[in-house]
Amino acid sequence: MSISSKALERAKRTEQKPAYGIGQNVAYMISLAWRQRRSVIWLALTMAAAAILSSLTQLFMVPAILGAVEANASIAELATIILLFTGALILLSAARAYFSTCAQFGRIEVRLGIGAMIQNKALTMSYPDIEDQNVRKKMDKASMLVASNTAATEAVWTTLMNLLQNAVEWILFLSLLSALNPLMVIAVLAATIVSFSVGNYLGGWGYRHRDEESEYSRRMNYLSERSRDYTLAKDVRIFEMRSWIEDVYNSMLRLYQSFAARGERVYIWGNILDVVLAFMRNGIVYFFLIGAVLKGAMSAAQFVLYFNTVNAFTSGIGRIMTDLAALRRQSLDICAVREFLEYPETFPMEEGSPVTPDLKIPYQIELRDVSFCYPEASRNTLSHINLTIRPGEKLAIVGLNGAGKTTLLKLICGFLDPTEGKVLLNDTDIRTYNRREYYRLFSAVFQDFSVLDVTIAENIAQTDENIDMELLQRCIDQAGLTEKINRLPRGVETHIGTVFEDGIHLSGGELQRLMLARALYKNAPIIVLDEPTSALDPIAESEIYHQYSELTDGRMAIYISHRLASTRFCDRILLIAEGRIEEEGTHDELIARNGRYADLFEIQSRYYREGGEVNEASHFEQE
Repeated sequence: MSISSKALERAKRTEQKPAYGIGQNVAYMISLAWRQRRSVIWLALTMAAAAILSSLTQLFMVPAILGAVEANASIAELATIILLFTGALILLSAARAYFSTCAQFGRIEVRLGIGAMIQNKALTMSYPDIEDQNVRKKMDKASMLVASNTAATEAVWTTLMNLLQNAVEWILFLSLLSALNPLMVIAVLAATIVSFSVGNYLGGWGYRHRDEESEYSRRMNYLSERSRDYTLAKDVRIFEMRSWIEDVYNSMLRLYQSFAARGERVYIWGNILDVVLAFMRNGIVYFFLIGAVLKGAMSAAQFVLYFNTVNAFTSGIGRIMTDLAALRRQSLDICAVREFLEYPETFPMEEGSPVTPDLKIPYQIELRDVSFCYPEASRNTLSHINLTIRPGEKLAIVGLNGAGKTTLLKLICGFLDPTEGKVLLNDTDIRTYNRREYYRLFSAVFQDFSVLDVTIAENIAQTDENIDMELLQRCIDQAGLTEKINRLPRGVETHIGTVFEDGIHLSGGELQRLMLARALYKNAPIIVLDEPTSALDPIAESEIYHQYSELTDGRMAIYISHRLASTRFCDRILLIAEGRIEEEGTHDELIARNGRYADLFEIQSRYYREGGEVNEASHFEQE
């Protein structure tokens, strides 16, 4: 495995102009904090004020003591001055520590609030956008930017507070230095700006090459995570993959080390230049102030005050520019979060005509001259499909892998919109409906069905609130899970998976029955099964399909299976080939036609006969 030049070129590409400026993103964060936790704003202002007072106290402390010594003040007076300044510093330090602790909770809350917004967007956005790789990259980046305390969505408050503090302090220090020689102030200012600008450019090498670094890190992290993945443990040992994985990881590590070495060489030159310019700046200050003291134009206390002020003034410029650079980076990150949150919906998820599931309504779905082509694909996945699914009909969709079966199902369910043609529900184009309400018409089990590490009851009801326990138990009975669940110490409150101590693993057949109970619990008027039983043996699959058919009798049902015999019970079977409906009819009609369906059925039957297994065709003929 190696990073291709093409991947690196993408990593090094020039950033596009951000959709929002720094001011807009700062206003966005302030508005969020104002709605969620206003204390974040007030505490930031309070902490900045305390920090400014602390800096001024430290600045005047030593000159005040030296001034008292020069004025021959008594021991008591000196002690009083020292105690006053020390007490003030202690109180201000304690206040800053207290306010910092208080502020942390609010800042975390705001960041987690943004994380909840990202999660909600991901769970509710239009399905085509979820399949879009560009959108997924936006989502992954946005999720990463709320994942830690150092993320921009939380760290920006520290940056804003520091920027406010440093800006106010710089203005105060500038007013103090106004009494000194303007040429000295200008020279010091110029040296500081040059030092910061060059140092910041060199120090920003890592940020400018962050995409290249992340490409190395992403691949190393991937290998590291996969090496800890217990699902690979058997393959690693059987195929002796350890050496291979280690070699690939070490090659990535060497590339990363070379990258880091390049960065260190740049940073070293930045540090050398910073030392040289700092020496020049301090030399100018010492030359002017010492000369003033020798001429008697300045006392020792004033010398210390002005010297410290010059240092604070010059370092303040660097801190302000550092804060601005940090704010710019954080603004870009916040911009990335906003770009995902504000990504326009493809479907009318909230608008559109209402549609309410009702088992008494005879629903009919029609596909009228429907074609579909995936973005960037060279040809249509489906072409000119005309299909009417009648109320209460049981329809099977079969065909070879890649024929377009799942895409057809996605169009029926409203996950995708046709590239050409229309999908109609009771003679109304589904694009006019509120898409979220349209989904409520369906109860579906897909190939990769979702089983979360929560309780059995929650997995069936798909919620943790207001579960109808009577309906839940009835669905469990109908699905044939009662005996299994009754043997569990906590019954339906038992967790599935290994996250919790009482978690259990269900067999493939038990998971299918759990999905059947879920479909029954939703009680939707249209049932959809997209090869959820592909991991089961043919007889187990046929039993599950027949059980779905019996328990959902009277409702429209759509079945997809690559095992043709499993769907013999259906009212109609469609054979999809090369994106079109090639054959259509009942099982017996299609067998009698001696077309492709009959050929595939014979091939599958022969496979099980020759394999010594029960013949699917014979099994169904005996029923």
